[in-house]
Amino acid sequence: MKVLVIEDEAELREIVKDSLVKEDYIVETASDFRSALDKVSVYDYDCILLDIMLPGGSGLQVLDLLKKEGKSDNVIIISAKDSLDDKLKGLELGADDYLTKPFHIAELNARIKAVLRRKQRDGKNTLEMGNLVLDLNERSLSINGESVPLNRKEFDILNYFLLNKNRLVSKNALAEHVWGDNTDQADNLDFIYSQIKNLRKKFLMKKAEVDFEAVYGIGYKLVEK
Repeated sequence: MKVLVIEDEAELREIVKDSLVKEDYIVETASDFRSALDKVSVYDYDCILLDIMLPGGSGLQVLDLLKKEGKSDNVIIISAKDSLDDKLKGLELGADDYLTKPFHIAELNARIKAVLRRKQRDGKNTLEMGNLVLDLNERSLSINGESVPLNRKEFDILNYFLLNKNRLVSKNALAEHVWGDNTDQADNLDFIYSQIKNLRKKFLMKKAEVDFEAVYGIGYKLVEK
């Protein structure tokens, strides 16, 4: 998978690039409006991370060009401008998602995986594994076609694991994704175990064909039985 990072802040650009390289993505970067235009005009990317405020122009202008070429549905806007107008304009131009700085790298990685999976599913907004289907629009779970109630945290946890199925998810990455900055105030991460335990009970009751595999001291994998 090939990702383009359009970001003028050098330190953030390199942090994001290094993180994505570790995830085995092919990563290219652009630091200003002109170089961004040059890259998106010539190459196709599986996902584009786009800052709005760029030297020499606006990221929204880049997004407008991508829309005209039918390539704006794989764009995640990343910007310090927490402006509703910018967000709405970006989504109107076809951006897939919007992430406001500062953000956790784990959250960015999850958003990218979601974009790539939706692209691979031609926009189908569900995640599936075994006999389990998670509907991202309805925020609902079904197992063997039967609805299974989830609270908000359980849904967010399961969503994150399905985006990373068969991959080891550390407790820290999961906590950052689901609980954000509030994890800084926690003495330990036992609350994650409690949520996983609840999900396991629901899986068992509905005879789910998936389960959480614990990796002692590190985290969990969501695997098919």
